[in-house]
Amino acid sequence: MEDGVAFGAVQNPLDRLNTGKMEHGCTHYRRRCRIRAPCCNEIYDCRHCHNDAMSHLKDPLLRHELPRYKVERVICSLCDTEQNVKQVCENCGVKMGDYFCSTCKFFDDDISKQQYHCDDCGICRVGGRDNFFHCQKCGCCYTVGLQKAHPCVENSMRHNCPVCFEYLFDSLKAITVLRCGHTMHADCLSEMKMHSQYSCPMCSKSVCDMSIIWEQLDQEIAATPMPYDYQNKMVWILCNDCDMFSEVQFHIVAQKCLNCKSYNTRQTRGPGQ
Repeated sequence: MEDGVAFGAVQNPLDRLNTGKMEHGCTHYRRRCRIRAPCCNEIYDCRHCHNDAMSHLKDPLLRHELPRYKVERVICSLCDTEQNVKQVCENCGVKMGDYFCSTCKFFDDDISKQQYHCDDCGICRVGGRDNFFHCQKCGCCYTVGLQKAHPCVENSMRHNCPVCFEYLFDSLKAITVLRCGHTMHADCLSEMKMHSQYSCPMCSKSVCDMSIIWEQLDQEIAATPMPYDYQNKMVWILCNDCDMFSEVQFHIVAQKCLNCKSYNTRQTRGPGQ
């Protein structure tokens, strides 16, 4: 006997499939295989490891990324057998990823992420299929709570985050949908708020409920009378939140929209001017 198992004993097929589960992988994924990048013929734990390594090359002409769909060969982490992409190793019989997508050539042992493949997005997502829906106009998956509660923006995530400039559509970081329908990283939005920036970098609409801030501005304006020469000065403003024009009394602190009562406004020449 060895390790409590008699020689010649038949191993449970399920035990064999799960051998080494969650024991291999990289900082991005837990998996029991590595990939051979067809672009440079090098072996990496995952495509993100490849992309990270390539992005640090001194020669910018040599930098490149690996499209997930082009992976054709994988190497089992337990027996080092190189083979075509498949879920179960053809040599030792272990499952190289508890979650496996043949379209994305994607393996992951950590199924607590609730991975699923979205045919409309064309990539794998996390969070559980039942918890998300694909918005055809926005061109991406949103939580079901937003199904009837978000303004559609065409291809809303197929652009770079307006703060850190990382491409959003297949980003590994959490993404939030703003009240205006634009998207950005949740961490980047938190960073903006820490620096008292509360308007969307793309359209300037308020990113959250600003009613308390508007009340504070009401009090500040009431406590700050303008000099006599400016008391009757009128200006046109355009509201960034409701897109309405208003003609209001000028104040050095801020100008309030007459339509939605927002202070997220800017001076303009007025409609038709």
